[in-house]
Amino acid sequence: EEMLHHTRAVARGASKALIVGDMPFLTYNVDEGQALRNAGRFLQEGGAQAVKVEGGARIAPTVRRLTEIGIPVMGHIGLTPQSIHQMGGYRVQGRTRQAAARLLADAQALEDAGAFSLVLEVVPSPLARLITRRLRIPTFGIGAGLDCDGQVLVLHDMLRFHTEEGTKKHAKEYADLAGAAQSAAAEFVSEVQSGAFPGPEHGFAMDESVIAELAGEEPSARPADR
Repeated sequence: EEMLHHTRAVARGASKALIVGDMPFLTYNVDEGQALRNAGRFLQEGGAQAVKVEGGARIAPTVRRLTEIGIPVMGHIGLTPQSIHQMGGYRVQGRTRQAAARLLADAQALEDAGAFSLVLEVVPSPLARLITRRLRIPTFGIGAGLDCDGQVLVLHDMLRFHTEEGTKKHAKEYADLAGAAQSAAAEFVSEVQSGAFPGPEHGFAMDESVIAELAGEEPSARPADR
């Protein structure tokens, strides 16, 4: 329900972008019927034009079924955040011969199942290059090097909305909004405490005779002199 809410908000504001609804954990993994119902909701209720699912060959039959009934599907392999606990944390995927071969097979299985594109997350650049060259569908990399067909950078990483120490290796910060927000808040507190804010320019004037008249009529309403 939360993702449908977010997707509807995006759909209201989008004019040209392709809207892909990222299907949450356990909304497509149990069986194909569940996946069909929930993916359909993203298109019918959320206003999305496609959905994204995580997983390789094991999810390919579901991808095939979705595409067969007309729901475009974007695949996602490599580091799949919904399986992060099973992976043992945020680690690079596909470095060994066996792991790389498995990701290459996963990519091919998703394309064969009808996926229209593929996200490659936190995989070695040479492997991402091989997968991109091997597939006919476009790839989108996040921490997967320069050779993917497109690039993903999470907005919160791009603008540094977070206050944690350090920067993710695969991300680049183009601004520090968290730092700017903290600095602005500290300056606001300081100016309120010193009486510098609000100043005369931040208030609104009125006919002072009205105040004088009210003060004369209701002397008890005036604050005590300090």
